[in-house]
Amino acid sequence: MSPLEFEDTLNAFCKDTDAYLKGGPDGPLSGLTFAAKDIFDVAGHVTGGGNPDWKRTHQPATKTAWVVQALVDAGATMVGKTHTDELTRGIAGENVHYGTPINPRAPGRVPGGSSSGSASATAGGLVDFALGSDTGGSVRVPASFCGLYGLRPTHGRIPLDGTMYQAPSYDTIGWFTRDAELLARVGEVLLRGKIGDTLPSRLVIAEDAFEMVEPEIAKALQPAVDAVASLIGNVTKERLSPNGLAEWSAQQQVLQGREAWYIAGDWIEQTNPRFSFEVALRYMFAKGLTDEDEKKALAAKQKVIARVNEVLTPDTVICLPTSGIPAPLTGQRLSVRQAIGQNLMKLTCIAGTMGAPQINLPLVELDGLPIGLSLIGPRGSDEMLIAAARRVAPG
Repeated sequence: MSPLEFEDTLNAFCKDTDAYLKGGPDGPLSGLTFAAKDIFDVAGHVTGGGNPDWKRTHQPATKTAWVVQALVDAGATMVGKTHTDELTRGIAGENVHYGTPINPRAPGRVPGGSSSGSASATAGGLVDFALGSDTGGSVRVPASFCGLYGLRPTHGRIPLDGTMYQAPSYDTIGWFTRDAELLARVGEVLLRGKIGDTLPSRLVIAEDAFEMVEPEIAKALQPAVDAVASLIGNVTKERLSPNGLAEWSAQQQVLQGREAWYIAGDWIEQTNPRFSFEVALRYMFAKGLTDEDEKKALAAKQKVIARVNEVLTPDTVICLPTSGIPAPLTGQRLSVRQAIGQNLMKLTCIAGTMGAPQINLPLVELDGLPIGLSLIGPRGSDEMLIAAARRVAPG
């Protein structure tokens, strides 16, 4: 089945590429299909990055991204590239150039970005699993909105070779599945090791993170929190941030924005590309940041790391809402989308700042809409998080 014959009923796939890679017959993922966000190189094809001017001004890749090749070598077939927010600089999944992929679990609502197409294709059953990337929440948020398992791995755990960068100090490669067993099978390939049965021995419930969400959402999440607590046994509650999670989010937005301008700024100034107003604002903010802004943000980052390291001992995981809300409606005003994005970053900045792994558990619905619960583990505890997801999975 080629991508040209693939019936994409969700606007999840890029229509301007026929990138396709057949998996072998004997690997551990043989017979499975996957999609790759259009930031991963496939030899002979231009990586589009969600923006037509980026695609127009770049040449075909000469080599396939490590992560894509690893999956193909393991037997999985890549059936196509999926939509992303422009240059991955979004969190909703609404792309002015290519449209918004449908959220199959919440029609009329955004799939979440920037790995929007990959989440949509997986949730809708068009593929068995899909690759995304996560810099500020771009696997975790779509997983929450679309009711999927999704892992942001330890920073640096999966090679970024052949991947479009946004902010290399934060960029990671993750993946989406509909069930925990497949999450683990893919994980054994990408993490290059067995997913065992080792579980965390201590659970910390992040009180300040749960206080951010509406009471009915906290109530809906509670049975899933109880299930995780029952699995782990030793449970404590902590307020993570002495001065509030907004302060923690601010430092990452400065540092992430600064790096994003380093990566794309020269191309933007030379090309004057067509951006949505929202993405243009993000780059204007990044362009205006100063060395002093960066210095202050780096100092704040070190304080965050020191504080979380007090909590996140090697056998510990932190429990918190992934997004704190169900998927918002599509087509909302820019000011509303920006406010939603700011609140999402307050929850996603913890793992991003730490370079720590975080997994979304799709265990909860409210009025039929998925709402994710997350576990954050210490750096290098990716397998432990996946093992916990398998144990707590329904059925």
